[in-house]
Amino acid sequence: MKIRPIHQDDIPAVLELMELGAPYVRARTSSDYWLYANLFSTTCPVADDNGQLLGAIIAFRSQDHPENLYIQDVITDPDHRRQGISTALLQAVRDTGRRFGCQRLYLTSEPDNTAAHDTWTHMGFVNIPGDHTVNGVEIISDYKGAGKHRAVYELRLHDIAEV
Repeated sequence: MKIRPIHQDDIPAVLELMELGAPYVRARTSSDYWLYANLFSTTCPVADDNGQLLGAIIAFRSQDHPENLYIQDVITDPDHRRQGISTALLQAVRDTGRRFGCQRLYLTSEPDNTAAHDTWTHMGFVNIPGDHTVNGVEIISDYKGAGKHRAVYELRLHDIAEV
């Protein structure tokens, strides 16, 4: 398996992968993935196994706060989960963030997505304190707009050892 930046030719396979993540991961449009492949490929790695995409991360370095790298979507093919694919993809994003001088990676999750909470905390992310708690997960009300409450997780890059 090779971890590499997303390419324009990957768009159909990435769309298919993202659709497997419902209801928590929502596939974007092919135009969005064109944008990621042509303008953000450095922070959008895919896991490629001899031409078959097994996973992908869509992430962006903030232009307003360049010390932050936001992870939008993470997906691993359900038939290949628990094989270290997401961990390898996340390591690629960490390495890119460090190279860019970023101080933290962060992401959000739906309040009821307990599997995501377990995954992120296992990978070293910290659930940022919110204004209420759902099933032991800190939630920030209206984080992504009215009624869009989210659990927010961060990973401080200077706090983790080089691997």
